[in-house]
Amino acid sequence: MPHSVRSPVSDNAVPSSSPEVVPVVDDKFPHSARIYDWWLGGKDNFAADRAMGAAMLEAIPNLREMAMENRRFVHRVTRHLVLQAGIRQFLDIGTGIPTRPNLHDVAQALAPETRVVYVDNDPLVLAHARALMMSTPQGRTAYIHADLRRPEAILTDTTLTDTLDLNQPVALAVIAVLMLLGDDEDPAGKLRTLMQALPSGSYLTITHPTQDFDPEAVGAAVAAATRGGMTLVPRSRSEVERFFDGWELIEPGLVPVTAWRPDSTNTTEPHTAYYWSGVARKP
Repeated sequence: MPHSVRSPVSDNAVPSSSPEVVPVVDDKFPHSARIYDWWLGGKDNFAADRAMGAAMLEAIPNLREMAMENRRFVHRVTRHLVLQAGIRQFLDIGTGIPTRPNLHDVAQALAPETRVVYVDNDPLVLAHARALMMSTPQGRTAYIHADLRRPEAILTDTTLTDTLDLNQPVALAVIAVLMLLGDDEDPAGKLRTLMQALPSGSYLTITHPTQDFDPEAVGAAVAAATRGGMTLVPRSRSEVERFFDGWELIEPGLVPVTAWRPDSTNTTEPHTAYYWSGVARKP
């Protein structure tokens, strides 16, 4: 279920505008970028990540499939935004460990001039992003080691301002990230800071886990996360919908992640992946 999670290193996140400081990976604590990697069959994870991933799988046995559905959703949305909305700039918060195709792979295959800035708070993601996230010659990809809890630092990072033109529409992707902030951390306010910085014609994409479809299983997953020192906050449909306030949800609105403009290969029953998903346009 996680995509990128709060961990002890996040409070010491160093923006990429300070490349001489290299954050240190702490393998004693689970981080959802690495848990997600383990669910997807990757090898960039540690014992703490695997233990937490297994505990959550015990609560929700099809979490691996849910992780894949989240990725498929990102691919579908990216294709729509590039081909139908003409978007050529993306800001992806909570990137996770690179797993191809990444967002920029999909976007630049359709529009090679597309520019993408990735943001995550796991130092291991930083190392892989620098090595693997190669842009087309016409476009650009960049990575910021930062945290959604400090949106102003993201917006003022020179890597972002050198890569994206905030006077032109940007697609802001917040995929399975807002669940990592408790209500006391004001996730809506943090997100609003980013939204307000983007011009008219920009888009916001969100997926968010919910207890609406299976309260007991999701409750068990939350309990496992809490025991491991992780924040995991599932939210109801109405709570997720409020993150989009002031922007216009495009069709089909806020729906289960598998039901957002599914392609012909998607035969999954919508409520088997416990995420709400939506895309909205700034008027």
